[in-house]
Amino acid sequence: MSETAAAPGSAVSSLPRVTLVLGGARSGKSRYAETLIARAARRATYVATATVEDSEMAERIRHHRERRAAGTLAWETVEAPRDLAGALEELARPDRPVLVDCLTLWLSNALLAEADLAAETAGLLRSLADVAGPVVLVANEVGFGIVPDNALARRFRDAAGRLNQEIAALADRVVLVAAGLPLVLKEPSI
Repeated sequence: MSETAAAPGSAVSSLPRVTLVLGGARSGKSRYAETLIARAARRATYVATATVEDSEMAERIRHHRERRAAGTLAWETVEAPRDLAGALEELARPDRPVLVDCLTLWLSNALLAEADLAAETAGLLRSLADVAGPVVLVANEVGFGIVPDNALARRFRDAAGRLNQEIAALADRVVLVAAGLPLVLKEPSI
């Protein structure tokens, strides 16, 4: 058996098909999602949705890359700031989990590109419903804050809330992370 093949009963097979990890900014959600995958596999694919627009975002991306490089898991990084559904269709396989970080940035990219958010979300949901291997998705929970003072921010907040609800309904496991602590909201049926 090759190094990346998953034997029946292996740790990779213990990951649910779709896991959604939600949390606020700097809540520990990405670290938690990385840990889930590191416990289950030796190799994984990291699908990055961020684009470098300024030095602050460049620093965040550098920090995430360094943290992944310091671990024992071998990560392949694929950038998919817009075609997330296509990336999942191409990359997901039973022996190699995929981590998407993050859905919120993907949504922001689609919104700024003036894409049809309903069509983009429907395509993503179709890809997730048919995914060949375990996928862990990270997303910001933006509904805990104040109502934004401008129309674009309110549209984004509402779209993010709807996206999170739709992904959570499809997901086998949903975890909310606050202050680095996971709270399981939904578990797979046994």
